[in-house]
Amino acid sequence: MNINKKIAVVTGGASGLGRAASQLLVDAGATVIIFDMNESAGEQAVAELGAGSSRYMQLDVSNGPDVESAFENILEEFGRVDICVNCAGIGIAAKTVDREGQPHDLDLYRKVIEVNLIGTFNVARCAAAAMAKNEPDEKTERGVIINTASIAAFDGQMGQVAYSATKGGIVGMTLPMARDLAKQGIRINTIAPGVMATPLMLAAPEHVQDGIVANIPFPKRLGEPSEFGQLVVHITENSYLNGETIRLDGGVRMQPR
Repeated sequence: MNINKKIAVVTGGASGLGRAASQLLVDAGATVIIFDMNESAGEQAVAELGAGSSRYMQLDVSNGPDVESAFENILEEFGRVDICVNCAGIGIAAKTVDREGQPHDLDLYRKVIEVNLIGTFNVARCAAAAMAKNEPDEKTERGVIINTASIAAFDGQMGQVAYSATKGGIVGMTLPMARDLAKQGIRINTIAPGVMATPLMLAAPEHVQDGIVANIPFPKRLGEPSEFGQLVVHITENSYLNGETIRLDGGVRMQPR
């Protein structure tokens, strides 16, 4: 798909990987609508990206009616949705049973599922319904949806049981969703990032970062958010890439802790 003059929705687009994806999509000529809970960061992102090339909507991605309404508003203003990148997510650190013998807080587990897994599907289903209204392009495409998992889907560490479950769910729904939407000409792919140089990771102590980098085969550094954005652009432009989960991790396989 040619990104120029396309309409893209990016969840979690105000910071981190979503912000990087938004930047590269705008650089390629797209108009980007950012869904994010952080109003100040969302408004700052729009100011930096350019008011003419981006919009911000404060939105809880796990809320069904609100997400449906948001896409209705986008269709009313722009007439179409071509690209959707799901980056919104949260993470916690909690074991199945803690040191005091207490079980994992079920409401906390449910919250991570709601935001990461249900939120991703909620936005994807609404994006797909909007894309299905598009006229197919010269390659018979109507839209592209890119979801964000994590290497934790495969190499979940201690304390990541909730987070890993959500990311494994995103990986698991990639192929069936691609099959569901094949007749509509909508492609679905997932990126599973490794340890990326997001603000959250860069805030960790230097010795923690060094310990992580030591396990990465090559290149021995944290991944750059811009490299995630580059992969978003490639997936969007490569029309034969469908139903796939791509690890972006420098070849690392995470240790148990």
